[in-house]
Amino acid sequence: MTARGVQADEDAEDLDVEEVLALVNEHNGPHAPGDHVPAPGPHAAPGSPHPDRHHQATPWREARETAARAARAATRAVGRAPVSVPLDAALGLTLAAPLTALTDLPSFDTSAMDGWAVAGPGPWDVREEGVLAGHAEPEPLTDGEAVRIATGARIPPDTTAVLRSEHGRTDAKDRLHATREIQPGQDIRPRGQECRNGDQLLAVGTLVTPAVLGLASAAGYDTVTAVPRPRVEVLVLGDELLTEGLPRDGLIRDALGPMLPPWLRALGADVTSVRRLGDDAKALHKALTRSDADLIVTTGGTAAGPVDHVHPTLRRIGAELLVDGVKVRPGHPMLLARTKENQHLVGLPGNPLAAVSGLLTLAEPLLRTLAAHPSPEPYALPLKEAAHGHPYDTRLIPVVLRGDHAVPLHYHGPAMLRGMAAADAVAVVPPGGVRAGQETELLDLPWASAGIEVCFT
Repeated sequence: MTARGVQADEDAEDLDVEEVLALVNEHNGPHAPGDHVPAPGPHAAPGSPHPDRHHQATPWREARETAARAARAATRAVGRAPVSVPLDAALGLTLAAPLTALTDLPSFDTSAMDGWAVAGPGPWDVREEGVLAGHAEPEPLTDGEAVRIATGARIPPDTTAVLRSEHGRTDAKDRLHATREIQPGQDIRPRGQECRNGDQLLAVGTLVTPAVLGLASAAGYDTVTAVPRPRVEVLVLGDELLTEGLPRDGLIRDALGPMLPPWLRALGADVTSVRRLGDDAKALHKALTRSDADLIVTTGGTAAGPVDHVHPTLRRIGAELLVDGVKVRPGHPMLLARTKENQHLVGLPGNPLAAVSGLLTLAEPLLRTLAAHPSPEPYALPLKEAAHGHPYDTRLIPVVLRGDHAVPLHYHGPAMLRGMAAADAVAVVPPGGVRAGQETELLDLPWASAGIEVCFT
């Protein structure tokens, strides 16, 4: 993802997060996720019996659009305010105010090379003391005079040019001669060459990359005004989960507790806590009602088994179910609920790859929208091999990228992470499957997209 921005107006410094998001969406064009799509159809109340839950499940693309739309609605309702963030904590955020130069860059005439500052035509008498970067302004030069100078050092007044070290020599009388013709102003970076005080350097909506941090620092900033990171709380459900050692006695190792927090951070979230609740309906109810996170992510418990407490608990607290099951494999029993005006819950299935499907389908568009990140540009590559599809559902399959093709990986069952651990991207396989050589939409993984999301901290 590149550091893209949108043109700000005169009142950009007063924009709230909703207005920043609107500018980003406008910049993305009319096909940003969640725009110009029909509202989702009615869903059964949380936890209510349904004769055919799969029939009522939301199509995969509509589920993603619903998640983005829900985040925009929450932003409008609450009016999240931009925050002032120190540079060392701003990586991956979105600028909520233009980055305007606080000084000329450079702020004084500087040498672009190691060499000599010279005045007038040569040969030149060389001063004994040189000029180094970080020192006060040196004495002016007179015609026929030169001084040793370092890259980045202030140019003495009345300097004609900088003669590079490799383009000068001294004679027996220690006089400096040029071995190449020099032009006035050569290898001098004049004050304001990059920008003038007050120039807009970056627009509202720009993603803060390492280069943006460097520019902000050079321009005199200690902090930037940005959209705050969405706060996420992770609730790991299930009595069968071990946190250490080998699986034993019907117990299995928890794969989601270690995987979800860094994945969510890679999506731009601030993971405030990870809590293990087991299969405890009272503990889940208490955790949901007391959470002040923007997003709660639960693992497991989204089906209709005897210890699947997510649906009944959502009904008990009066949550609004926005997505109850998605026509996608793996990950069908995922859900999205509005628990408060400014809070949502994404219920992930307990199987590890199914949970990844839930992250890509519901959590990613919701978090991206809350953070006012630009939508990723869609792209497709032909598949090296055929990919079998589900008769009615979208299928998400991990792939590796090899040249101009994507190669489907094996081990992509709902409980398997072996394929995903080696993947560069995920192929979106439509119902019915894809032939070998057929172009297929791909979703980049955060750490494989060469974008800012690769930063996990």
